[in-house]
Amino acid sequence: MSSITANPAEELLGHPKGLFILFMTEMWERFSYYGMRALLILYLTKHFLFGDREAGLLYGSYGSLVYAMPVIGGLIADRYLGYKKAIMFGASLLVLGHFGMAFEGAPSQVVNGEVVRETLYEQIFYLSLAFIIVGVGFLKASISTIVGQLYEEHDPRRDAGFTIFYMGINIGAFVATLACAYLGETYGWKYGFGLAGIGMLVGLVTFIGGDKHLQGVGAPPEGARLSDRVAGLSREVLIYVSGFAAVVVIWQLIQRTGDLGILLTLFGGVVVSWVIWYSLSRCTPIDRDRMLTMLLLIVLSVFFWALFEQAGSSLTLFTDRNVNMGDFFTAGMFQSLNPMFIILFAPVFAWIWVKLAQKDMEPSTPLKFGLGIAQVGLGFVALIIGASFAGEDGKVAVFWLALMYLLHTTGELCLSPVGLSMVTRLSVAQVGGMMMGVWFLSSAFAAYVAGMIAGAMAIGDGGADVSLGLESLAVYVGVFEKLAILAISIGVGLMIVSPWLAKKMHLED
Repeated sequence: MSSITANPAEELLGHPKGLFILFMTEMWERFSYYGMRALLILYLTKHFLFGDREAGLLYGSYGSLVYAMPVIGGLIADRYLGYKKAIMFGASLLVLGHFGMAFEGAPSQVVNGEVVRETLYEQIFYLSLAFIIVGVGFLKASISTIVGQLYEEHDPRRDAGFTIFYMGINIGAFVATLACAYLGETYGWKYGFGLAGIGMLVGLVTFIGGDKHLQGVGAPPEGARLSDRVAGLSREVLIYVSGFAAVVVIWQLIQRTGDLGILLTLFGGVVVSWVIWYSLSRCTPIDRDRMLTMLLLIVLSVFFWALFEQAGSSLTLFTDRNVNMGDFFTAGMFQSLNPMFIILFAPVFAWIWVKLAQKDMEPSTPLKFGLGIAQVGLGFVALIIGASFAGEDGKVAVFWLALMYLLHTTGELCLSPVGLSMVTRLSVAQVGGMMMGVWFLSSAFAAYVAGMIAGAMAIGDGGADVSLGLESLAVYVGVFEKLAILAISIGVGLMIVSPWLAKKMHLED
């Protein structure tokens, strides 16, 4: 593949101008996604009066589908649409979904002990989530792939380009979480969700306007034959129609959280069984060790992400009910601490790993995974310690919440960046694409498990009086203690066996 950056006039700050178009598009897309995420669990419990358990499962179902759909959307972009068309279609669906979230209707009410919701607006809400899920599916995988296509395979600027691109993700997440959460919780849900929609619209306009800087990349693959007629429609139009059909299917599926959990469990069991069978029957001894080691670490990563994803559900409710936030900040705004810490510490971690590698002291991939899982457990320990200093109102000082987010973020930096690298290094070439899909699908399963964990911290039922203060604090701390013990035990255990697992990776071969 030839680079599109041969002409210096097409460069900005030493990188292709197209990188900065993608940077801005992804920044605004993440702005819309994280802005909505900051409000979602609060919207479910305060506007629609869902109980914590039901809201947690609904939030987890949404998260699992968001992580699963890019596997399908990426496959369609690879084989048929091409990446630019997939991004345009996905962004358009996202705009519809985010603006749909702004139609909130009247708040739900409790009548004779029963929660009464406006059915029309409740269905608009579910439909909006479905548009967002399918939109992310088409956009998310494609935009990262185009970044890679801007550079020659061995271009030394490639890693720096991805670093700039991922800074856009975190800047968008940081700003959106503050702005959308503040507007939504202070002035009305529709203003927070509406601002997220405006952000996505700006991202779409940015991508369309910057197309001239993306010529030569992201086009449909040769042989896609998008103009061929299928069932009376061109293949391209049929894909778009199928995308809207997927919205309808997910609109119904997301309202059936139990069925989704069963589907994820069955599918996950089939995938794990197949990987084990393939590793034992079709691989050389070295490749077998690599595949099984990778599978074990992927399974353990599910536990990490299930705890990490509490930030958008149970931890936001905990913040709203049992953290002394002051007069200005709202509960959803504290989700901004994670992207802020990533912006601050990602360069530090990258520097540390390089320095340790130069001294032949860099931790192995299994050891990094163990460190990450242990740190997510230590984050909950911070909240447990903070709870011991709570006042009579059951409020915990915000310092302990910030310390928890810091520990969760440093854990993420130990585990997340090396996960994708591990998959590309250890997968057998014949199933490399599938194993990357397994990595992403594990996040989908983790998101659903996160919803179940959040449900274990339920305070009261939908519409009922919620006993806040020391009583709700005791419920949260009781679950935090179990999560901390389990995470630290798994993390330490993984660190102990990490030398053996590192040998099974056969990196020297």
